[in-house]
Amino acid sequence: MPAAQRRPKPSPATLASSAAAKVDAAVHYRIEAADVSAHLFRVTLTIAEPQAQQTVSLPVWIPGSYLVREFARHLQGLQAQQGRQTPELRQLDKCTWQIEARPGKSLVLSYQVYAFDNSVRACWLDAHRGFFNGTGLCLRVHGQEDAPHALQLVNPSGAQQAWSAATALHPVQVDAKGFGLYRADDYDTLADSPVELGDFWSGEFTAGGVPHRFVVAGAARASFDGAKLIADTQRICEAQMRFWHPDGAAPPHDRYVFMLNAVDDGYGGLEHRHSTALICARRDLPRQGETRSPEGYTTLLGLISHEYFHTWNVKRLRPAELARYDYTQENYTRLLWFFEGFTSYYDDILLRRAGLLDDAGYLRLLNKTINQVAQAPGQRVQSVAQSSFDAWVKYYRQDENTANATISYYTKGALVALCFDLTLRREGKGSLDDAMRTLWKRCAAGPMTEEDFAIVLAEQAGRAFTAEFAAWVHGTADLPLADLLGAHGVDIAADPSQPAQRLGMRVAENGGSVQVKVVLRGGAVERAGMAAGDEWLGLETADGEAWRIGKLDDLAMYLGAQRRATALVARDKRLMKLALELPETDTTARLVIKDAGKVTAWLAEPAKPVASKAKRHK
Repeated sequence: MPAAQRRPKPSPATLASSAAAKVDAAVHYRIEAADVSAHLFRVTLTIAEPQAQQTVSLPVWIPGSYLVREFARHLQGLQAQQGRQTPELRQLDKCTWQIEARPGKSLVLSYQVYAFDNSVRACWLDAHRGFFNGTGLCLRVHGQEDAPHALQLVNPSGAQQAWSAATALHPVQVDAKGFGLYRADDYDTLADSPVELGDFWSGEFTAGGVPHRFVVAGAARASFDGAKLIADTQRICEAQMRFWHPDGAAPPHDRYVFMLNAVDDGYGGLEHRHSTALICARRDLPRQGETRSPEGYTTLLGLISHEYFHTWNVKRLRPAELARYDYTQENYTRLLWFFEGFTSYYDDILLRRAGLLDDAGYLRLLNKTINQVAQAPGQRVQSVAQSSFDAWVKYYRQDENTANATISYYTKGALVALCFDLTLRREGKGSLDDAMRTLWKRCAAGPMTEEDFAIVLAEQAGRAFTAEFAAWVHGTADLPLADLLGAHGVDIAADPSQPAQRLGMRVAENGGSVQVKVVLRGGAVERAGMAAGDEWLGLETADGEAWRIGKLDDLAMYLGAQRRATALVARDKRLMKLALELPETDTTARLVIKDAGKVTAWLAEPAKPVASKAKRHK
């Protein structure tokens, strides 16, 4: 066709408007990998019926990760267009803009987002992989949050043409690789549906009649055993469906996508209603030919179990304060001990019920949790309810004093769940499993309060748990672990502590010196005057010998039975001699099975089979 007769290439705005019409969406986003080398996504946002003064904003946080992350700092080049007019655009605050639009005519906004945060919480784009959460990429259109939203994923060009796309959003018109048009019922659904882009590995299975997809980016494909990952994940999903729906009722989700990013060193996950984003160390993936599961793979399975349990516990059953998210500021709740802590309790138990751990393996993981809590001085300072409320400024902003001032609502919350569970079992009043299922029904799989949980426990046990809530949830006293575990076939033995714990410190050892990272409250090195950031170079013994130390294990060789020494420490280039006195004894807990039958009775759960079918591709 002669140049004069060629039709002009449609603009992104025209394409977006056409796509929005196909899905009947009031708000439409067109997402392009604009420049993988510069790590830039291009977003074209079309608002079919804008307000006269249309306000848009980018969230400051992402639900499930309780920290103000200021996603708007990565947004650039925001422009507005309405037909041939360029309406006035004003920035109102750090993440909010207002456009002087004409009602009745579609408004088009275009902008770019810098994406170089290789976590589960934000956005990433390079030549090998793309990933984004709607909270970091998609401006929220005020006044239209509850209207249908459309998301159009544009197939990248060049070297990225081989990429595929994976998301739990409902497809409207997509190609075989997953690019094309998707629909979300509202902004919350869009924000809750991450997208994975790249030449990733993909496998599928069903559990309880629900189709599941598992995509893995970054795996070493020559050794990666995808079939094992699929089979083990399937068993986890089946076990959790049996837990929540022992009567065989349908689960609350009709689809699910696992998105795992394997990196050199990393760990974490973020839950969503129909998917989860995960990150793990590449070495922790299952490998072909392995006959035993290494510890790292068990940790990965625990992460998968944890995030999948959130499908019920926090994404549906959730704190009343989070019934509707406020994306502009912190959303406070005192219930993270329940939603994260109880999930942490069940993630490993459900590995046991899925046949992926034995009783001894489960108790080793529980043992680690018990010691983590016992070795944190912050447990005497902060309750798990306070820890939940302060997550925004303490748990997610950790520093050298965190262990002294706070307690994790994950780890201690898991032990609180253990105490409620074993108390109910010891009194012959069922188990925490029953309480969780009753709570699910009582709250109609929706918002709940601490009072709801207290009422369920009281009705189930025939007594109030007022004292337990005061001591375990709102107090800082020791939990009755020895008593409750002893009643269920497990003793707590005492073993000598490792040198760092005995001294009351956390360190990094580089062979030439000991770098002090944390000084624990009330410990020997705090009494000596050491501080975080110090470099421990050597020591002088009571009999006059002087030694250079490169690791704490050296102390036993140089000191023998002596308990007093002089530590040579460097701080800000200043050398100091500090008088150090080692404690006589310090111990850590070790769980010992004394009655295997009681342990199995606690950890096992009769379950009805869930129909499943697995398949693998690519």
